[in-house]
Amino acid sequence: MIGNDIVDLHQADAESNWRRKGYLQKVFSLEEQQLIHSASNPCQMVWLLWSMKEAVYKIHSRKKNWHAFAPGKLCCTEVKISGQCASGVVTCQRLRYFTQSSLCPDFIHTIAGERFPIEAASIKISSYDPLDLSYRNTAPATVSHHGRYLALAYL
Repeated sequence: MIGNDIVDLHQADAESNWRRKGYLQKVFSLEEQQLIHSASNPCQMVWLLWSMKEAVYKIHSRKKNWHAFAPGKLCCTEVKISGQCASGVVTCQRLRYFTQSSLCPDFIHTIAGERFPIEAASIKISSYDPLDLSYRNTAPATVSHHGRYLALAYL
C-alpha cells in the first residue's frame, strides 16, 4: 500500500500563511518546528513535512479506517534532504511509514510506504483540470491533486 501527496507551492503560498500565530504549534510537533526554524528554506520545510504527513495519512486511513486528518498525530522524524530529494519517517499510532519526496521549484511531491525501500511505483505528475476525471480510468493506486498539479502513483 502506498500514499502520495503533492503540494503546489504557489497555491500554498497564496492560501496559507504558515507564519501566522499558532499555526506551526497546531500542525507540527516541537521537533518538527525546530526543523522548520533551522532549515535554510523554512517554507520548503513546512510543505515538505505537510506533504509527508498527507501521504502517510492516505495509507493509514485506508489501513486503519482512520478518517480524522489530525496532522499533529502524524510525527515526522529522520528527515534528510539531499539536493532535490528528501526522505523521512512518519509515525502514526505507533506505526512507522517511510517517505521519499521530490523538491521542485514549483511543487513538492511525496510518496509513502509501509516498508523501506518503498514499493516500486510509477509516478505521473501532470497539470490538474478538476473537470477532467479521465485519470480515474487509469486505476492509480493513489491520487493527489493540489493547485495546478495532479499526481498519480501506480503499482
